[in-house]
Amino acid sequence: MKNKSVEIIVYGAEVLCPSCVNLPSSKETYEWLEAAITRKYVNQPFTITYVDIFNPPIDEQKKEFAARVIEEDMFYPVVLLEGKVVGEGNPKLKTIYAELEKYGYSAD
Repeated sequence: MKNKSVEIIVYGAEVLCPSCVNLPSSKETYEWLEAAITRKYVNQPFTITYVDIFNPPIDEQKKEFAARVIEEDMFYPVVLLEGKVVGEGNPKLKTIYAELEKYGYSAD
């Protein structure tokens, strides 16, 4: 089954969020997610992007959501999958996998 390439965006910052002191950094979470999804869904396309909430890219949508993370005091990293929040603070692989499977992803 040929899947549509799903977009995953991890919003975070170099500094840990105050409530996330004992958790991995946003960048570490991004790298961990990329590796875990690649391992589980072999040869199934997806893109994963890291966005620093304090230094967002020019892309207007990413910039707006980064501002929202700050304004709403969301726990970061915040993980978006096709525009839907699927993880915040300490994202769960099970939740992210379940969302990917809604798009036709399956473990080999």
